[in-house]
Amino acid sequence: MTDVPPGLLISAPSSGTGKTTVMLGLLRALRDDGLTVQPYKSGPDYIDPAFHRAASGRPSFNLDTWAMDPALLNGIAAEMMDADICIAEGSMGLYDGVATKGQTGFGSSAETAMRMGWPVILVVDVGGQAQSAAATALGFKAYAPDLPFAGVILNRVASPRHERLARLGMDKAGIPVLGVLPRRGDLSLPERHLGLIQAVEHPDLETAIAGYAEFLRAHVDLPAIRAAAAGAVQKSGGGLPRPPAQRIALAQDAAFSFTYPHLLKGWRAAGAEILPFSPLADEAPDTSADLVWLPGGYPELHAGQLAAASQFLAGLRAHAETRPVHGECGGYMALGTALIDKEGNTHAMAGLLGLVTSYEKRKFHLGYRRAVLGAAMPGFATGQALRGHEFHYSTILEQPDAALADVFDADGNPVPETGSLRGNVTGTFFHLITPEAA
Repeated sequence: MTDVPPGLLISAPSSGTGKTTVMLGLLRALRDDGLTVQPYKSGPDYIDPAFHRAASGRPSFNLDTWAMDPALLNGIAAEMMDADICIAEGSMGLYDGVATKGQTGFGSSAETAMRMGWPVILVVDVGGQAQSAAATALGFKAYAPDLPFAGVILNRVASPRHERLARLGMDKAGIPVLGVLPRRGDLSLPERHLGLIQAVEHPDLETAIAGYAEFLRAHVDLPAIRAAAAGAVQKSGGGLPRPPAQRIALAQDAAFSFTYPHLLKGWRAAGAEILPFSPLADEAPDTSADLVWLPGGYPELHAGQLAAASQFLAGLRAHAETRPVHGECGGYMALGTALIDKEGNTHAMAGLLGLVTSYEKRKFHLGYRRAVLGAAMPGFATGQALRGHEFHYSTILEQPDAALADVFDADGNPVPETGSLRGNVTGTFFHLITPEAA
């Protein structure tokens, strides 16, 4: 057992209430005050952690009670040990998760807060209400009496009168108000079909984050927030995932950027070398690599550029003749025969798999995935169960190769996105989080 830095979890009654703005502003404000701040994200998000890193200067790690076993959660928790404070961002609403228990829990932000001992700050959008917002906050506090609850930040407050009325309700409910944010239309981050744009694509991210910090500093009680932070004693032991190869050529650019930080940290900690390259810059993977790994991202937005990246495609095909190549989601699409963009134009991809996908025919695919491998893939043997997450709009038109795995949703229902296998090439539509504990 080891003492840990105190922390807080920023959550909300639902998505779209402004918690990401609060999270980024708080990370930067505390960092500007001289604190070493360790960010976390509850749940399987691979966009927010890059924003967290830009705001805090440290990698942000996911904590996921559905996908991760206790040992992995312990290993990720150990990343906080040299920090002064931890700030975590919840996903969706505070209690939202799945219906069937995973390796540790149901995947809710409340479970993360309970496990880590982090009091919850609830960001409440009071637009269109006043005292009634206190009933919402009181319900969230009472729903799980053992959950540590620090208080609320009121967001989108229209006027001093609106603030007085909302505070009146919170006072009556006995809920501390840690901040009051006036309504401002310029504080939202740009979005696209999978949520926020990527941090690397933001036209002026540093200015935006500095603005959020200034806004938070002016309208929240930073000393009270710091005083509310707490942390449970954490179990030692556990570790991060092992690498699938010794030398890994990893695609990294605006088309392929969805990599979980705990995987990369685990790979490096075990001595693997990660060799980044950019398909969009027409860079071929390092010829000395044992494995080429194409993560997810937005190839559908760059399909023409990828189709024209002759050096990248030639290098990828040459590697696949003798050594393994694996793609996840967008990387899987790039390994296929063709990708159809939203205008209906067909772009030739690597052709290492027969997969044909269409972003013109869009359908939302979202959720946890459990996959039982029917064949080996890099780092994992036949029969290994993997936990991951799927999040895309592209539709499979053709998937003719041998199925890589039997894939199921969080409730155990089969899904048609089974992944593919051809020679040394494998691909999945889910993003790997961790192998399942035996």
